[in-house]
Amino acid sequence: MVKIANNCDDAYDGLFFYAVKTTGIFCRPSCKSRSPKTENITFFQTVEEAKKAGFRPCKRCQPDKIHFNPMMDIVHDAERYILGHYTENLTWKQIAQNIGISPYHLGRIFKKQTARTLRVYLENIRVNKAVHLLKNTNLSLSDICYEVGFQSYSSFYHAFQKQTQYAPQQYRKQIDK
Repeated sequence: MVKIANNCDDAYDGLFFYAVKTTGIFCRPSCKSRSPKTENITFFQTVEEAKKAGFRPCKRCQPDKIHFNPMMDIVHDAERYILGHYTENLTWKQIAQNIGISPYHLGRIFKKQTARTLRVYLENIRVNKAVHLLKNTNLSLSDICYEVGFQSYSSFYHAFQKQTQYAPQQYRKQIDK
């Protein structure tokens, strides 16, 4: 008799799946859901076996997905939100509230998964948009600065120079040649 100790150990993910007879759901060993009673558990080696037996995948741990990383889902949600709102005066609190987690937790997850901070990600987007505007428009540098969401020209200048190795004016002169 095997007892599922729900310690959410992902080391066993992909080796087997367990299904709960009373709910009709099957899960990964790392699922964060409440541990079922031992007498209600059935084990399967593959997702297909569990589905053939009439069980549906858990919505929480999504065992039918090959690569399931809930932390990356949070990162992708943050990236989508930032991409949609980069021109605004964003705060980490706004981004985190939109995703539904604390700002501190979001910052830790984002840095751990991407090896960069939310601020660096946001600045990269803004600088890339500024580069696009410099190449394709005749807008003034200050108009571009505020168009892409920087709150001051100095922060625009420093971020732009750090990412491109050029001051905005120098960059424009380079592309005009």
